[in-house]
Amino acid sequence: MAMVVASNMSDDRMMWLDGEWCSAASGEVTEVCNPADSSVLCTVPRADEVDVQRAVNASQQALASKEWALMDPAQRGRILQKMAAATYAASKDLAKLESQNNGKTFREALGEIRFAGWTLEYFAGWSDKIEGQTVPVPGNRLNYTLRQPLGVTAHIIPWNFPLQLAIRSIAPALAAGCTVIAKPASLTPISLLAWCEVIEECGLPNGVLQVITGPGGKIGDALAGSAGVDGIVLTGGVPTGKAVMQKAAENLTPVTLELGGKGCNVVFSDANLKYCAKAICFGIFMNAGQMCWAGSRLVVHEDVADELIQLIVDEVSKWPVGPGLSEGVRIGSLVSKSHRQSVLDLLEKGLAEGGELVTGGGSPDGELEAGAFMEPTIVKGVGMNDILFKEELFGPVLSVTTFTEDKEALELANATDFGLLNGIWTQNLGRAHKMARDIKSGMVSINEYPITFPQTAFTGWKASGIGVEQSAEAMNFYTRIKNVNVNLG
Repeated sequence: MAMVVASNMSDDRMMWLDGEWCSAASGEVTEVCNPADSSVLCTVPRADEVDVQRAVNASQQALASKEWALMDPAQRGRILQKMAAATYAASKDLAKLESQNNGKTFREALGEIRFAGWTLEYFAGWSDKIEGQTVPVPGNRLNYTLRQPLGVTAHIIPWNFPLQLAIRSIAPALAAGCTVIAKPASLTPISLLAWCEVIEECGLPNGVLQVITGPGGKIGDALAGSAGVDGIVLTGGVPTGKAVMQKAAENLTPVTLELGGKGCNVVFSDANLKYCAKAICFGIFMNAGQMCWAGSRLVVHEDVADELIQLIVDEVSKWPVGPGLSEGVRIGSLVSKSHRQSVLDLLEKGLAEGGELVTGGGSPDGELEAGAFMEPTIVKGVGMNDILFKEELFGPVLSVTTFTEDKEALELANATDFGLLNGIWTQNLGRAHKMARDIKSGMVSINEYPITFPQTAFTGWKASGIGVEQSAEAMNFYTRIKNVNVNLG
């Protein structure tokens, strides 16, 4: 839990509002910690509703000026390209900050930030390709459509991929000509603030991009309920998504919600088990399992279950746990001790239902006790109605369930309220395509996991969300359509 402290600490960071670095109107700040050793990294402003209104006003003014919205779209793209180049150039410094603040490994953070640079490049290319259509209608008329910027957009960013997921939604919003207010998670605001310094000279007009820091409930509610906000983007948990949607409904504000997941890797007996084992480890133990698209369920054919479990155990035994900036570490700390405890509590409840612990299950001791570390954990014998099968633990815990027939595998894959990413492992392409068709999730990956690209849709079904991140489809959210009818006389 973040703690409010006096604003006289030596390492204070400011937030970026209305073209300037500033403190909160209240003068209050919040400590930001390194979860690997519980040390205080810095403080950030603890904004309130006064600061939110300032940000909204500045965004509205920047939108009304038309300097960004009516800029030559190709020039908007060039500015985004400059932002991408600046992101790449600063990627190692940003990754170090990300690792210190979030707990993840430097290797993971660096890959994520370079992916963010790629995302900026991709959407830079969309800036001058937002097109309308001519529509054939009866009579002597010209009918056409325009796609215009949605307006002021509020972006509520999660703590698990702080900079990558911020840029994932900021990039298309800017490409479309919108203005942006970004609210990073209270636990992990540092990388987004540092990135604003990195791209400060790239050419964005004042007020087009702002970053506000403060408590999620207060700031998120104020942004979601503001009549001055035209669109809301949230990546977070299902309860938070419902709360934001309720606030947005007060003004009929459109939302994009990327929420939870309970990803499943379905492994058939003909799969390449060695490659599959490596990918399963990557999909559940990367970022210490704190991923909405984590492959936290393994549904494996009974004939190869024991062999695959042993391959996974052998692989993860090569993944050292430790501080993210330490050489050779593959699994960093969780984001906080309180979050680790919530994962351990759910694990304990799940084991009480009868699952068998294969490896892990606790917290490392010794020199790692000061941090929020957790052992990579595998539990086999998990039933379809068990907590470990149904609940999103958001930690490094893999549940294993076996099946006999293809029909049973599909039933198990779909037996969840979530539908984000699922994986299929088989050499039988007919089976693979049928499974991909029938699995109820927004994304399916065959013979690799997890994977995405800036140009591919990141989208969830069921409780995993509403709307699309990434890809050309994302541009539809950040623009609104206008129909124009002309009577030619």
